[in-house]
Amino acid sequence: MTKSPAQKPAKPDESAEPTGPVRTSRPRAKFTLLPRWWPLPVCVLVGAVGGAAYGVLAPPQYAATSYVVAVPAKDAQPGAALGFAQAYGRIATSDSTIAYARVAAKVPAKTLRKHVRTETSPDSPMIAITGTATRPRKAADIANAVADAVFVSSNQVAKNTGVQLLSFSQAIPPTQPVSPSARLSAAVGASGGGLIGGLILLVRPRRPHRTVVTTVPAPAASPEPAASERERV
Repeated sequence: MTKSPAQKPAKPDESAEPTGPVRTSRPRAKFTLLPRWWPLPVCVLVGAVGGAAYGVLAPPQYAATSYVVAVPAKDAQPGAALGFAQAYGRIATSDSTIAYARVAAKVPAKTLRKHVRTETSPDSPMIAITGTATRPRKAADIANAVADAVFVSSNQVAKNTGVQLLSFSQAIPPTQPVSPSARLSAAVGASGGGLIGGLILLVRPRRPHRTVVTTVPAPAASPEPAASERERV
């Protein structure tokens, strides 16, 4: 018996047609027109421009404050003045007070209610009445008109309450507006824009990986194995 030479495996036919596509995944190329963090500077710029425009175009606002103080009568308890000061501070913007003050302020009741506010302290029987307007003189007139209305209405019942109001300080026209300047408005707008831009970067989805389709040729069919490795002579 003689050994037949071992058959070498056939090489794949490179000219064979591919059997089908094979998908391979690789990271997407990072060559984009804009960087990923572009929303942040854009939002900061838009916020700064918007804030500066508001500071320049919006009319300035002035505020003037008038003070009245509650004083107890001789036979009244000292703590009564503090309690009535809180009560008079609440009714300073009531309908009856506004209706009385609108004549002196020469402002409609609806507008007057929007441009006046009161503040009280739990430790002091003093009431601060602040008027706001686009003109200094008008702001002082609003504060003084409301303070006079509270003064008159409270003193009408002073005999029953044992507490009367006294004018502590009248409002005078302010010299500086209380509205923010263009520079401060731009800074606030830029801060708000930066916050919004940062939130956009946090919630925006990440860039997905791109799937690339490549074709791989199929290997040629291998020849059938021999019937037997040994042949009889």
